[in-house]
Amino acid sequence: MKIIADQNIPQVEQAFALVGDLQAVEKREIVPLKIKDADILLVRSEVKVNEDLLGGSEVKFVATPTAGIDHIDLEYLKSKNIGFAHAPGCNSNSVAEYIAAALLLLCNRKQIEITGKTIGIVGVGHVGSKVAAKARALGMNVLLCDPPKQRESGDSKYLPLEQLMNADFISLHVPLIKSGPDATHHLFDETRIGKMKKDSILLNSSRGSVVKTSALKNALVEKYLSGCVLDVWEGEPNIDIDLLKLVDLGTPHIAGYSYDGKLKGTQMIHDAVCEYFGVEKKWSSRSEILNVVQDLEYISEKGIQNELYNSVKRFYNIEKDDTNLRKALSLSLSVSEQGDYFYSLRWHYRIRREFYTSSLNMVNAEKDFCEFLKALGFQIL
Repeated sequence: MKIIADQNIPQVEQAFALVGDLQAVEKREIVPLKIKDADILLVRSEVKVNEDLLGGSEVKFVATPTAGIDHIDLEYLKSKNIGFAHAPGCNSNSVAEYIAAALLLLCNRKQIEITGKTIGIVGVGHVGSKVAAKARALGMNVLLCDPPKQRESGDSKYLPLEQLMNADFISLHVPLIKSGPDATHHLFDETRIGKMKKDSILLNSSRGSVVKTSALKNALVEKYLSGCVLDVWEGEPNIDIDLLKLVDLGTPHIAGYSYDGKLKGTQMIHDAVCEYFGVEKKWSSRSEILNVVQDLEYISEKGIQNELYNSVKRFYNIEKDDTNLRKALSLSLSVSEQGDYFYSLRWHYRIRREFYTSSLNMVNAEKDFCEFLKALGFQIL
């Protein structure tokens, strides 16, 4: 079998070299002529897979190592009997760690005591459920909203969205749905944002169009909201530069970009391809995930919350991602150049490890502090 794959899929050559004749290429090379005689196509989220790309090709199976599938025309694949696989949940822990890092940073900057604060989580799937666990680990009160899950389960823990509006923080983890009873396009518009608690903070790491840009800008300019964290933007990669100036943290859609999450995605599509074609599974991502032992000193005078912030920052410095995106403000780039720069930050993203890959030797640490770190995902020796 001939396999055409985006070369930026982690470990793609190791995972698929024994499955078929693999050609790993740059994203821009994934065009109709290149894939015409391929059996399998492996893409990331930047490649639109539809009739324009696949029409007249021999492709029998498409896979993407991503949780989201906005870039895939599923109806077309179904109409042509083309198999498909993606990787739901592969990056869920990565996003949850991103949100934990963002919350600790904002509370540190704004001198907010995070313990006892309330966070509303909209969307409680693979990502939202892990965000809820991390928030509870930080001592927060957690409110959940997920209408489809509420209808399916009847569980009273899933609240109407209106009951989340008094939360100190609201974090969005929903798919982009443009119509129907569970539509999420511009779910947070002028009206919805206006119902949020004054001086509350909005975090969006789902899809950019879940939040209406003009409404969010107005709320930040008028200081109705006291803060905002955005990893996703309307019109990506051509983001609203004025909005970037207003948010507390702005990052280039990398919340789920941990190396370990990407490896999970590669593993999931590798297994799906093997199962579809009846090929033996000969590769495992587990051999690529190394555990690192590190010493971590606890300085009691700084307090647990400040030490949590410093500890998390040591393993994932979210401010670096914000700083790199803000460079676009000083480079005098054209609109198209801004888009290229946004994409380049994603394509060349550094290796970021998830907390569970670090085993910590604690020095002078209080038991409560160790329990906090353990609940966030670190391994404590």
